[in-house]
Parts: sequence; structure tokens; C-alpha cells
Amino acid sequence: MGVTVASRFRSRALLRQYGLVLSFVLLCLALTLLSDRFLTPSNLLNVLRQATINGIIAVGMTYVILTAGIDLSVGSILALSTVVAASIMQSGQPVALALVVGLTLGTIMGLLNGLITAQAHIPPFVVTLGMMTIGRGLALTFTEGRPITGLPESFRFVGAGFLGPVPMPIVIFLAVFVVGYFVLTRTVVGESVYALGDNPVAARLAGIRTGRVITLVYAVSGFLSALAGLILVARLNSAQPTAGLGFEFDAIAAVVVGGTSFAGGEGSLLGTLLGVLIIQVLNNGLNLLNVSSLWEGVVKGVVIALALLLHRAAH
Repeated sequence: MGVTVASRFRSRALLRQYGLVLSFVLLCLALTLLSDRFLTPSNLLNVLRQATINGIIAVGMTYVILTAGIDLSVGSILALSTVVAASIMQSGQPVALALVVGLTLGTIMGLLNGLITAQAHIPPFVVTLGMMTIGRGLALTFTEGRPITGLPESFRFVGAGFLGPVPMPIVIFLAVFVVGYFVLTRTVVGESVYALGDNPVAARLAGIRTGRVITLVYAVSGFLSALAGLILVARLNSAQPTAGLGFEFDAIAAVVVGGTSFAGGEGSLLGTLLGVLIIQVLNNGLNLLNVSSLWEGVVKGVVIALALLLHRAAH
């Protein structure tokens, strides 16, 4: 009996540690067999480049979900901050000024999410749902529903340039990931995020200023949403008020598939990175196999459900 229980615990430990990696490898193997274009260098580079937008947003979403929160406003923050930044560039102002304004606006919107959640004690689902609606409405009103084009060529380097052989979006994403990972695993801020998600009452009694932590993680999420949006606009050379629709779903999917618990206090950015790659490889595979876009949501939903079942089986 004891041996059986011990082996069961070992199996669950192995499932927690390597299950996500195994899932990613199996997915890649399946797509390699189904499509001869999947393993080509150009396609793999394309997968990485396209993963950067969701990856940057998912880093911020990981921080939020680790505190047992949720941020539904990332897509709307992305849209509003980028159309404002694009309009500044279009008017002939310096690109640096436009970038600062766009990133600041995204941070302020995230900061408002955090402040209202922490100070008014309103559930983050409700707060960020409201910000999602407000942000999208302001983006559409600001642009009168029209895209903003004619952006400076120097700005395009952010989304379409290269640093050596590596596309700039990948460079920026790696920088964001490394900084986010360091903060989460090597600083007091990271410890506070985990403690708050694990047990908010105990965290408060331990002297952690939980309100500040909540405000901080939503501000980070807003900043990274704006950053991802600016990269997207630079790549497409156009700022759309409808940009970012559904991006919150992809970010949440990546974080959950990566093993971060909605209950908070459990998860990692390494898991999120794998989750981002799984989601993007899945999207790429569906395109290569000419699967209708109408089925993409269904497939992603199934993947998330399987990830949750795998997570539960490992505990």
C-alpha cells in the first residue's frame, strides 16, 4: 500500500514537472508529421515572431493571476494606448514622445484597475471588464472608428527591424521575460506576489502591503499591454481602434496552459513561456493544415480544458 501511494506521488510530481514540456514536444511532433512546412526555419522564426505579442501580454497576466486576479482589459488598453501614440507620431511629433505617452497611458489604465480593485474591494473581473468597455469605446471615439496610418519609418524598426539576425520583437520579448522572471523569482516583490495569491490574510499579517502589490501587478499588466501594442502597430504600420480584440483570451489561455492557478500563489513565467509557445504553435499548425478560423476558438478551448484537467490530476 505504501509503495503504491509513494509511486502515485512520484507520478504526480513528474507530471507537474515535465507534463507541459511533454505536451509541447508531442504537439510539435504531430505537426511535423502532418505538415512538411512546420519545421522550416522561416516558419519557426514566424512562430516566434508572432508569439511575442501574446508573450509580452502574458507576462503581465501571469503577475495578475498569481495574485488570484484577472485582467480582461489588456486588449482595450492596447488599442487605446496605440491609437493615441500613433496620432502623436502622425502629427509630426517625435517618435520617442509618442512611445512615452503610449506606455504611460497603458500604465495609468492598469494602475486604475489596481487602485479600484485594491481600495474599493471590487472584484477584478468587474473592474477590468469595465475598463475593457471604456478603453474600447474611447479608442473608437478618438479615431472615429478609422485606422491611423502614415507612421514614421523610424518607428517601424520596433516591430519590423532586426538586431543582427534576430527580429526586434523577439529581442524585446526576451528582455521583458528575463526582467519579469528575475523580479518574480529573485526579489521581495516576487515573494509578495506569491504570498498574496497563496493567502492574502496571512500576507497582510506578515506586513505585506497587499494593496500596493495589487496596484503594482495591474500597472505592470497595463504597461506590457501598451508595449505589445506598439510592437504590433510598428509591424503592421497601422493603428486600429479594434486592435487587441480577444487578446485577453489568448493571454489567459497561455498562462493557464502554463500551469498558473486561478486560485493564485502557484505558477511560473517558465510555464507561461511554454504556454505561449503551445498556443502559438497550435495557431500556426491550424493555419498550415488549412483548418477554418471558425474552429480556432473551439480548439483553444479544448486545449485549456485539457490543461486544467492535467493540472488537477497532478495535485
